[in-house]
Amino acid sequence: ELGPSEFGNIVIKLPLPPSALPSLWNNEAGFKKSYLDRFPGYYDTGDAGIIDEDGYVHVMSRTDDIMQVAGHRLSTGSVEQILAEHPAISECCVVPLSDKLKGQVPMGLVVLKFGVTQSAEDIEKETIQMVRRDLGAIANYSQTHIIRRLPKTRSGKILRRTIRDIIAGKSLENQKLVVPATIEDATVLNELEETMHRLGLVGNDGEAGKVDDTVKAKL
Repeated sequence: ELGPSEFGNIVIKLPLPPSALPSLWNNEAGFKKSYLDRFPGYYDTGDAGIIDEDGYVHVMSRTDDIMQVAGHRLSTGSVEQILAEHPAISECCVVPLSDKLKGQVPMGLVVLKFGVTQSAEDIEKETIQMVRRDLGAIANYSQTHIIRRLPKTRSGKILRRTIRDIIAGKSLENQKLVVPATIEDATVLNELEETMHRLGLVGNDGEAGKVDDTVKAKL
């Protein structure tokens, strides 16, 4: 258990209130694995954040959006927020890559606005400088790659897990890539896979560099 304003996993002490998600339909084992096994005696919300000195809970991010970069905990969302401020960038997604020395390092995939004529080299340099300016050198941000489009759901949510799976080596060809039923256009997956192969990124499992040293902030 952490002290006030210390960042950690947000969990709820069991038992849960009556009728509060007692299980998953026809998937008791999946419910236990997803929500109960990691922190015995607690329900894992999948959220990370802090509890302040007044007892208020501040949800900062999802736990699967947290990277461990050279001993520092960094959210992908904090990097995405900086990249989105670049005037040439329309959409962006940050995913972790494994690194032998630092554990994980962030890598940005960006889609440019229509009509942008600025060179890819200049955009990469500027985005790296922006992240270093706002987050510091501890972010170890050194890769921005421009792609044509990102895989999204029909409601516009970027499929970050699918992107990470493609980089880890899962594909439609080896039948290991799960295509979400809500995807807007499945053809983007083939495009993305080809691009990741061209960049030499396929086979880099970002989760492999993540050390499970998280601690819990409990309710």
